Amino acid sequence: MMKFSWRKAALVAAVVPMVALSACSSTGGRPADAGAGAGGGQVASTDRIKIALITHAPPGDTFWDTIRKGAEEAAAKDNVELLYTSDAEAGRQAQLIQQAVDQKVDGIAVTLATPDALKDSLKKATEAGIPIVSLNAGESVSKQLGAFTHFGSNEKLAGEAVGERLAAENYKHPVCVIQAQGHVGLEARCAGVKAKVPGTEILYVNGADMTSVESTATAKLQASKDADVIIGLGAPITLTLIKSVSTAGSSAKVASFDLNKELAQKIADGSVLFTVDQQPWLQGYGAIDAIWQNKRGGFKLGGGQSVLTGPAIVDKSNATDVLKFAEQGIR
Repeated sequence: MMKFSWRKAALVAAVVPMVALSACSSTGGRPADAGAGAGGGQVASTDRIKIALITHAPPGDTFWDTIRKGAEEAAAKDNVELLYTSDAEAGRQAQLIQQAVDQKVDGIAVTLATPDALKDSLKKATEAGIPIVSLNAGESVSKQLGAFTHFGSNEKLAGEAVGERLAAENYKHPVCVIQAQGHVGLEARCAGVKAKVPGTEILYVNGADMTSVESTATAKLQASKDADVIIGLGAPITLTLIKSVSTAGSSAKVASFDLNKELAQKIADGSVLFTVDQQPWLQGYGAIDAIWQNKRGGFKLGGGQSVLTGPAIVDKSNATDVLKFAEQGIR
């Protein structure tokens, strides 16, 4: 399984040169970086095109800053005007796709956390001849919704990787915390863990309210004395779960998916066992670059298959090395 994942990840690496990061136009999210040079890359001489990046990012989640940073760097290299918008509510994300179609963009990169809500607007994009690439969420439905490739981690395989590791370390009663019920990628992660550790329980929390996340997880740990590890499916959630473990007086350990610099430090100092990094910078970079490559020469990266950017395990053995990249906002 890992051989397969790394083979796909290598495909991404082959098309991701380190080039200059500069500002792009946007209509949502954090302010674009202005003139932050990351190298001496040369802008493509191809005609300028306009690509919309539309995600389901909730406010304040730094994970999405990393995706956007990768997308901005690809846009700077490829002479692309990048239009970034996001909305965590599925219906409003569908409206953003429709707006991009109405703007006659040259390509759409989109996350598919709630595919049923997006299928009609994506069909309109396909009918308008706009190439689509999906990223981060929705690998299993990407092709049927019109995307010619997908950049991300196979979430079920990632969950199974976590489950295998926990089983090998003799954990028997994980609590897997899902912060957005119905999100296909998050559900797949916990399903993968449960496939390898049948004693896994699912706990749903409101990821938009960290106070609620902490109190719900604390109550669960107080009620479930046999819980031996609690798993967060995103760095901000995991950092909150550390507080819940302490407040509950629980002996449960903490594991995670995804990464930011604070979580990398927690892994380095032993507060978190490990995380599974899906390498979001690569997702943003690859998605924008793939659309440019498609416009440039009709190329279709992935050969009709998803391009995997993970899973990549970060534990105490490599957290310090990864931390220096997390501090740069690219891991």
